[in-house]
Amino acid sequence: MEIIGWIVILLSFVIGFIGLVYPIIPSVLFIFGGFVMYGLFFSFSDLPWWFWAIQILFVILLFGADTIANAFGVKKFGGSRAGLWGSTIGLIVGPFILPIIGILIGPFLGALIAEILFNKSSLKKSFLSGVGSVVGFITSVFTKGIIQVVMIIIFFITI
Repeated sequence: MEIIGWIVILLSFVIGFIGLVYPIIPSVLFIFGGFVMYGLFFSFSDLPWWFWAIQILFVILLFGADTIANAFGVKKFGGSRAGLWGSTIGLIVGPFILPIIGILIGPFLGALIAEILFNKSSLKKSFLSGVGSVVGFITSVFTKGIIQVVMIIIFFITI
C-alpha cells in the first residue's frame, strides 16, 4: 500500500507540472492534492499547521500569478483589456487545436485578433500585444514552475 501511495503522490506532482503548459489542468491543485494524498495514505501528523499555512499561501500566489503575468505582458507591449481576454481565450483553446505549439500560438493569435476586432488597432500594435501575451505566458510558466518546485521541496523537507 505504501508503494501505491507514493505512486499516487508522485503522479499528482507530475500532472501538476504538465499543468504548467496545459492551462486547463489546475497545476497547483494537483501539487496540493499530492500533499493531501500523503496525509491520507500515511499521516497528516507528519505535516504540521505551518506547512499547510505556507502551502495555502503558495496556492493563492499561483492562482494570481497566471493572471498577473499575462496582464503584465499584454499591457507592457501596449495591449488592452480586449488583448488580455483574447490572449486568455487563446491560451485555453490553442493547445487543443494545435497540440504542443498551440500553447504559444493560441495566446498570440487571441491577443492579435482581439486587438484588431475590438479596438481596431493597427497590425503593428496588435502584433505587439500578441508578443506580450506570449512573453507573459512564458514568464508565468517559469515563475510557477519555480514556486511548485519550492512547494515540493518544503514537502520533502517536512516529512
